[in-house]
Amino acid sequence: MEQAAETARLETGTAEVGRQARRPSRGMYVLPSVFTAGNIAAGFYAITESVRGAGGEIAAFDHAALAIGFAVLFDGVDGRVARMTRTTSDFGRELDSLADVVTFGVAPALLAYVWGFRMLPMNAYPMLRERILPLGVVFCFAFLICGACRLARFNISINPQPRNPGRPGRKYFVGMPIPAGAGVIASVVHCFDGSPITDARISIVWLLLLAGTGFLMVSNWRFWSGKEIEGNSRQPFQGFVLLALAIAVIARFSEIMLISIALGYLVSGVLARLAYAWSRRRRLGIG
Repeated sequence: MEQAAETARLETGTAEVGRQARRPSRGMYVLPSVFTAGNIAAGFYAITESVRGAGGEIAAFDHAALAIGFAVLFDGVDGRVARMTRTTSDFGRELDSLADVVTFGVAPALLAYVWGFRMLPMNAYPMLRERILPLGVVFCFAFLICGACRLARFNISINPQPRNPGRPGRKYFVGMPIPAGAGVIASVVHCFDGSPITDARISIVWLLLLAGTGFLMVSNWRFWSGKEIEGNSRQPFQGFVLLALAIAVIARFSEIMLISIALGYLVSGVLARLAYAWSRRRRLGIG
């Protein structure tokens, strides 16, 4: 009996030592925050470049758009690094949310206003310009508040389900993620090499795009999360080659590729909602 008890104590002690050995060091918890800090730095740089663009430095708008694009990359990496190193923490999650508000809320909203409305020439359609400028402020703020609400809902939701459920076993975002919304703005600006809108009539289209993107962020529609790719490591070499090729193509044809990816992702959520509504009407025998 005593021998069995001693064996149990030894096994318990060995398990405890094993758990302590597997526990990441305190320094490892800093690693994901480094990428989050890069996210914030890119957002701050995008804000300063948008201000510089308002002063007449047209190339600064493109720099701001590219900074937001790099921030999207940082945002995707910090979460994956935290999960890979088992260093997720409440502090890291809160810091990431605050970073997203700055980088994917404030920075793109400011860029969208200055690039799409503030730089309109005074002599072309002056009456229309006077009406569009205050609308631009309202719609850009609406984009910002929709993104903030999207983040708040994500932080408090537990296993959220979209209104139009997709394939069982696949993970979806409920509403367009705020980095994707910021990516839509940044990709359009970059597609035009930072050259601002000079026609007030085109600014109306810009207004509609901002409104649609803001709505999709606070909607309950499903958007593909891509999380199933994270755990698929059966063929790591092929995955690495495909990733390298994708990066090379995007870098070579960044204007076309980035706007295609951003708008394609936006449209995918709309098409998924329409397809679900159509299939549901068929099941119910409506129409």
